[in-house]
Amino acid sequence: MDAFYASAEQAAKPSLRGKAVVVGGLGPRGVVATASYEARKFGVHSAMPMGQARRLAPHAAYLVPRFRLYRDVSEQVMGLLRELSPLVEPLSLDEAFVDLEAGEVAWDEASAEAVGRRLRADIRRVTGLTGSVGLAVSKMLAKIGSEDAKPDGLVLIRPGTERAHIGPRSVRILPGVGPATGDHLRRAGILTVAEIAEAGEDELVRLLGKSHGSHLYAMALAHDERPVVAERDSKSVSVEDTYDVDIHDRVRVRGEVQRLADRCVERLRAAERSGRTVVLKVRRYDFSTLTRSETLRGPTDDPGVVREAAARLLESVDTTGGVRLLGVGVSGLADFTQEDLFAQAAHAAQEARAAVDEAQAQSASVEAAVSQEAQEAVAEPVERRWMAGHDVRHAEFGPGWVQGSGLGRVTVRFETPYATAPGRVRTFLVDDPLLVPAEPLPLVEGPVPVAEA
Repeated sequence: MDAFYASAEQAAKPSLRGKAVVVGGLGPRGVVATASYEARKFGVHSAMPMGQARRLAPHAAYLVPRFRLYRDVSEQVMGLLRELSPLVEPLSLDEAFVDLEAGEVAWDEASAEAVGRRLRADIRRVTGLTGSVGLAVSKMLAKIGSEDAKPDGLVLIRPGTERAHIGPRSVRILPGVGPATGDHLRRAGILTVAEIAEAGEDELVRLLGKSHGSHLYAMALAHDERPVVAERDSKSVSVEDTYDVDIHDRVRVRGEVQRLADRCVERLRAAERSGRTVVLKVRRYDFSTLTRSETLRGPTDDPGVVREAAARLLESVDTTGGVRLLGVGVSGLADFTQEDLFAQAAHAAQEARAAVDEAQAQSASVEAAVSQEAQEAVAEPVERRWMAGHDVRHAEFGPGWVQGSGLGRVTVRFETPYATAPGRVRTFLVDDPLLVPAEPLPLVEGPVPVAEA
């Protein structure tokens, strides 16, 4: 998908179409997630500190992500891909590999191009957005082709032309070549893919080690035998959430981990799998990412067992400074379930303790309620937070989105994805009872017709 988050926001907001849009964290430590092509002309790009982006493009619209919308659109796109082939390997919300041969929809260059053109048309019809397609004999080359095709294009790397296509390019286009490896190769005088091939495998192994050097040399020769691995055949199932604002409350962090564990088990059961290793992922306020894992006595798909394991893993992670991302996964997948009786017993004991705690809490709440009534009479009102870009609905003016807020007021532009012109803007008090948060509207109005074969 092309500039996915920013393109989705432009499609949802007629007033932003054709304008610079930057999506990411808006706080002091915010980072750009996606920039529209209009914003990229000013040098704004993903992973850039938001403060730097604002200096480069002060006139752009800066919005926090709406992951609910992006996931919905992603599911639509992945559904289109699965109509082409049973072998679809998602890389992220907006990118996936598809084995067209396994789907028996392409058998030569002409048929592959026809499938690519139809896919791009279907994506636009179903989502209102554009995507770019790379066609090649391997995953590495298809990925390079899709990048070359952006925005809204299609590139076919014909068999026999692979080395000529990638040879003059920077070493950074190859999988596994990040800034550190790129600098290491540059110091050795290797700047292009062709120069990697010329250096030879022995030199690459000397510079980078056996595994990395041999792998990189094969890639430089356009050799990539990695198969497309469908979700059903994946080695793990996981879910994660990135938060608009860092979470500092330890109680809330625990609650989020429990919720993610339940979602992970839902996906596990939907895939008719079980797993024996529970993995916790935590990205902290400083972007350091920690993973912790625990291997159970046997594979399970019991939500209580996974929740309990994830909670134990969380106890070993310091979240004092705040949390940006949390994830829970299960690996070591199997097609059967061997319940962990010890874990189940511990889970039952935990539920018993929870029942006692709840009874005590209910008793304490009676006393707390009395003092709370007295406090409410003199307490300062809590100001509602309205995040730039998020959806709202007003009882009189209908659906809209937050343009900004501050000094006790919130500015809303009332428009929908289906409008052809920008909507009107109005300002309200932040605690206006007629203004409430809302779910994102679909980018395409009404039922989408099924494409003819």
